[in-house]
Amino acid sequence: MAMTVMAGPARAEQAQFDFVLKGITAGSLTWNGEGQPGGGYAVAGRLQTTGLAALLKKVRYDAQSRGRITTKGTYLPQSYTEDADTGRRQSQVSMVWRDGAPSIKSYNPPRDPRPYDVDPATQKGAVDPLTAMFASLRDVKAGEECRVNVNMFDGRRASRLSLSAPKANGDKVTCSGEYRRVAGFSPEDMAEKTRFPFTLTYEPAGNGMMRVVEVATDTLYGKARLVRR
Repeated sequence: MAMTVMAGPARAEQAQFDFVLKGITAGSLTWNGEGQPGGGYAVAGRLQTTGLAALLKKVRYDAQSRGRITTKGTYLPQSYTEDADTGRRQSQVSMVWRDGAPSIKSYNPPRDPRPYDVDPATQKGAVDPLTAMFASLRDVKAGEECRVNVNMFDGRRASRLSLSAPKANGDKVTCSGEYRRVAGFSPEDMAEKTRFPFTLTYEPAGNGMMRVVEVATDTLYGKARLVRR
């Protein structure tokens, strides 16, 4: 399933978020991108642990994605590169999309096939994680919040991201969200947890636009928030 998000007129955007875990700033997320319906889009992003958290567990994610957005606001990736270190695994990924399906140009480190591996050819319509993040966190027109509903593929793992149930509270709007592991994860990961609910909060950004200012969730390590600087 493709993702449909009306993003408004063409504009360059950038954002910085603090990653707060159990009340302590443990990392940062930064991204910059641009795109409009009926044209192309490009986005680059970085997630990394900082401070004491970086001493305990170093996590880093650098990625770039390019593609186009249909006139109806559907994001169609064309290329994606990733260099990541989750503390449990390291990966360097390069993918391109052909006829709506991802194709892996390279994935390092290589490994032998596993029974739970996902065939990229079965992931037609899926977007890369950075494209999903960009569409979820960029500004939207007032009244068009909480409209992300997308399948994702990172070269090995298939997952799903969805936002729904917009709820107004004063000038703020809150969405109910869920990240779900679908396939390509180890049996241990699937047994650990498959559903990660979260909330996403918008505030007015001016000119009739709404801006994401916080994402809150329960992680495997405790309550966490992304807070916009």
